[in-house]
Amino acid sequence: MRTLTTAQTAAVTAAVTGALLLTTSASASALTTDRPTATAETSAKHPGDVQIDQQAPVITRTEILIHAPLRTIWNIQTDVGNWPAWQPNVESMTKETPGRLRPGSVFRWSTEGLDITSTVKQVVPGKRLVWGGPAQGITAVHVWTFTPTRDGVLVHTEESWTGEPVTANQAVLQAALDNSLHHWVTNLKHEAEAQAHR
Repeated sequence: MRTLTTAQTAAVTAAVTGALLLTTSASASALTTDRPTATAETSAKHPGDVQIDQQAPVITRTEILIHAPLRTIWNIQTDVGNWPAWQPNVESMTKETPGRLRPGSVFRWSTEGLDITSTVKQVVPGKRLVWGGPAQGITAVHVWTFTPTRDGVLVHTEESWTGEPVTANQAVLQAALDNSLHHWVTNLKHEAEAQAHR
């Protein structure tokens, strides 16, 4: 495998911070004060669900409670073409596959100067969304779950990263991904709650 230059490594790190592909770590806990304790329901695994790579060197998990209807949150998250409107670090987005997101849907996006191609791996409407793909030598799997509660919708996300840049810069990329996912769920909460109160 080729060795990345310092500039390429910096680009990868910046892209991770800007909400790239997103990973989850059993030890990561960079969450907002609105985050409730994870429940068995949010962490339950079902046969056939696409999962992150549990052996990946970088994994991040985070969740947030959003006070907005599930439909609003789901529509915002799955309207990938509109991500730049509420995700400051997403510079451009092109949805390659028309229609609703479904397994095999492809979208190309740019963040922090890095071009990414993501492919949807799983869609369970209103409940679960998974995408992944390669970027600058990193292979990522990003899982989202949405669980209605009495107080709102618990949005849980986790992502795994593997690849040479991850192995070479594990601590830096772990911190960057933790921050990236924290910002992503915070932005999603802000946008969904703003829409719900319009």
